[in-house]
Amino acid sequence: MKEKTVLEGTIEKVLFPNKGIMNIDNKIIHVRDTLVGQQLRVELSRRKRKGMWEGKVLEVLNPEYFKSADCKYYGQCGGCNLQQLPYEQQLTHKYTQVKMLLEDLGEYEDLGIVSSPSEFEYRNKMEFSFGNEYKDGPITLGMHKKRRMYDIITMDGCKIVNEDFSKILRFILSSLECLPFYDKKTHTGYLRYLLIRKSEYSGDLLVNLVTSSQVEYDFTNLSEQLTKLDIAGKVIGFLHTLSDTLSDAVKPESIKIVYGQDYLEEKLLGLTFNISSFSFFQTNTKGAEVLYTTALGLLENLNDKVVFDLYSGTGTIAQIVATQARKVYGIEIVEEAVNKARENATLNKINNCTFLVGDVLELVEYLEENPDIIVLDPPREGIHPKAIQKIINFRANEILYISCKPTSLARDLVIFKENGYKIEKICCVDMFPQTNHIETICLLSNNI
Repeated sequence: MKEKTVLEGTIEKVLFPNKGIMNIDNKIIHVRDTLVGQQLRVELSRRKRKGMWEGKVLEVLNPEYFKSADCKYYGQCGGCNLQQLPYEQQLTHKYTQVKMLLEDLGEYEDLGIVSSPSEFEYRNKMEFSFGNEYKDGPITLGMHKKRRMYDIITMDGCKIVNEDFSKILRFILSSLECLPFYDKKTHTGYLRYLLIRKSEYSGDLLVNLVTSSQVEYDFTNLSEQLTKLDIAGKVIGFLHTLSDTLSDAVKPESIKIVYGQDYLEEKLLGLTFNISSFSFFQTNTKGAEVLYTTALGLLENLNDKVVFDLYSGTGTIAQIVATQARKVYGIEIVEEAVNKARENATLNKINNCTFLVGDVLELVEYLEENPDIIVLDPPREGIHPKAIQKIINFRANEILYISCKPTSLARDLVIFKENGYKIEKICCVDMFPQTNHIETICLLSNNI
């Protein structure tokens, strides 16, 4: 075999998140963004190590095996890679990937996978970028092109959000196309991002326009027109955020309320949450109810228990747990999220929650009570190696680990097992239909 060789074969399995495996004459070929059962013509692009290659898809030889994608941007946008699979097959695909990652962890009760209540229009938040699709092209507003750092395609009609998102996107783009977008290469320009949040409970929308400080512009008239748009929901707040960071990320330096208010009200399992533009909140509201109900259902008894909710965000899990537990402590590194958690606890008349601002790695040492149960819902990279040992040292009777990245979960579970914890139950919950992402819940018990 050599580079540029063209071969035909079938994808036998797909490693998380999207690495297809093809075996031809005992030579392993990795082909990204492929599905089990696809028959492909591929071109060898790079030799990785002895007997292993990377390949590039030239042609799908059995397209009739899969359904047509529902979104016209499929293949251009890198977001929804599983649209060609019927939803039941998507669930099987994700469940199989998690099973492969956890297969060396011994026996546990396998609770399978729980589907999302909605396959489409489930997201309550989107972050769109300003840019252009090609060099010197007209301004665009949408998502990054697949595997492109700078190219942006206008996403008018994204299938995983409500139509209101597309109407607002179209309006903002047509109204501001006279202004320069922020060029990530030269760090010049003005328009950076458009953030839209929608309440599943009320249908209300919060719109946040993020710009640099390189131009001065009055958005008062724009906000007035925005509130008159023909949409199903109601725009109750329009914000203008300044961000001059050089990184391709929203780091707010100032936030101005141009119109209305700076938060939405959302309902989750009987509780009320006020959510700001930058608050962490699960992007699939109905799916979050399924996730938390499933997770807390693994715990036999919360009554009179002390619970630590580490990586607590805006305190959604903590407050749901607090309706049954004696005392809950939440730790979160983002101060704005902790402030919202405290506000929401007051709103829900919950007085047995204490929320602390800081790094889990540092703050766990200062908690005076010993927990009966620890809830972990860390970011995608999982738990810091030093923090995980401090968590283990509490010797909580049960640990409930909710993970949004199964590779991180698999790594962390090995450490818990080595330190006397037993994996009792594992359940997958699909919060992100059409995409590679999956939530995995694991219940561990102290075996010492």
